[in-house]
Amino acid sequence: MLGELLNPYYLQVLCFILINIMLALSIYVPLSSGQLSLGSAGFMGISAYTSALLTIHYELPLYVTILVGALLAGVIGIIVGIPSLRLTGVYLAIATLGFGEVIRVLFVNWESLTKGSVGLTGIPQLGRELLKFAKSIGIEPSALGLKNNQFVYLSLVIVLFIIVLFILWFVIRQQNSRIGRAYSSIQMDEKAAESMGINITYYKVLAFAQGAFIAGLAGALFAHTIGYISPSDFSYHRAVEILIFTVFGGSEVIIGSVFGATILTLLPEVLRFVSDYRYIFYGIMLVILMAVRPQGILDLHLFYRLKGKRIKRGTS
Repeated sequence: MLGELLNPYYLQVLCFILINIMLALSIYVPLSSGQLSLGSAGFMGISAYTSALLTIHYELPLYVTILVGALLAGVIGIIVGIPSLRLTGVYLAIATLGFGEVIRVLFVNWESLTKGSVGLTGIPQLGRELLKFAKSIGIEPSALGLKNNQFVYLSLVIVLFIIVLFILWFVIRQQNSRIGRAYSSIQMDEKAAESMGINITYYKVLAFAQGAFIAGLAGALFAHTIGYISPSDFSYHRAVEILIFTVFGGSEVIIGSVFGATILTLLPEVLRFVSDYRYIFYGIMLVILMAVRPQGILDLHLFYRLKGKRIKRGTS
């Protein structure tokens, strides 16, 4: 019965939704401290190639290579974040976008390591590794009424879902902590925050590094989900797409990033019946949104209004 309900294609789309939620959060975290970074595609690529190369050439366990790739992206985020402290707004966005393009060009030209524009193939897939592990401890997919490919994608969805939940829990907890309050004060008025004794340099670099780490984690998981990566996966278009996830859903609230990544990942799949025109509808929708609700679909005022209505209904 379970096997009839689980379509591998739908499970794969769900995997991409969860990865895109991570990428949207990688924009949301530095944005919560007033920094508009478009470097997520670059950090994603660094981690993806690092994890893929470590597994291909050194046969290290996937959980080790994924963590190493994400940590390397975080460290590079610190290195990039420190000289970027003097930049704000569109200037920071342009600088980080340029960083991402430098990384992509490096992947294209370092053919001896990255195979250039051809990309890396034969990357171990996380889902298949989970299948091997399950069989090694005596769990057979057939005993659960599943085929091997169904078990591969289902186990992958579960792992990605747990990781996304942990990241959401961490970001929400951080928002309610001293660090989150420092981010908010820097976002509202950097000069006032500094006059109150907040270490601007420390918190801005921390936010930048956290965003880079989350993007790196998503990049490594992306590489081990599809088993193939190329420089085109981390291009300018990818950076803009990640930004749109957060802007569309609403950059003021964390649920906006989740909503935006989910809707904009599903939309191209839903519009496949008009595949020749789906990107036109996609663009028109974004233009209308920016004209009507530039703050995104979800914002703080919307939540306050909904909360007020609920309270009113409860008291009537």
